[in-house]
Amino acid sequence: MTTTITHTIVRGDEAEQVVDGPTSTITLLADREHTNGTTSINRAYLAAGSPGAPAHRHDHATETIFVIAGSLDVLIDDEVHTLAAGDLAFIAAGTTHAFAPTAGREADMLAIYTPGQERFPYYRMLEQLHRGEITLADLQATSDRFDNRYVDSAAWRASRA
Repeated sequence: MTTTITHTIVRGDEAEQVVDGPTSTITLLADREHTNGTTSINRAYLAAGSPGAPAHRHDHATETIFVIAGSLDVLIDDEVHTLAAGDLAFIAAGTTHAFAPTAGREADMLAIYTPGQERFPYYRMLEQLHRGEITLADLQATSDRFDNRYVDSAAWRASRA
């Protein structure tokens, strides 16, 4: 028998945080198991100089990014947009995208995935990668499981140079 979840409350001070680099943390808020598979949500804090997320795509999930504070550069296809606090970017499944704080700035953002997918183990792997416990090849081997495929983007590389 399947139990339907009618609500989920996550207290910010009790949410799990992972450190995926020296300049960023990800707060794990809700994964598919908490939302009947409808949504996955995390909050990322990216200090000035953080590399953010490299160019990638999700073949099955739409990603919505909401900037809580700061300034965030977001690649969508081959165009880089600068988002400020209160701005939102909707990125359809299959679209190449990336994000990082604007040069000299920090960014605090929400990432919302629909439909929900298993993401928390992926973020924990990012922390393991940062600690040197796994390799990039180990992480890339999970592309199908986590619907996260790294791609090359000349536009993103040029914007970061």
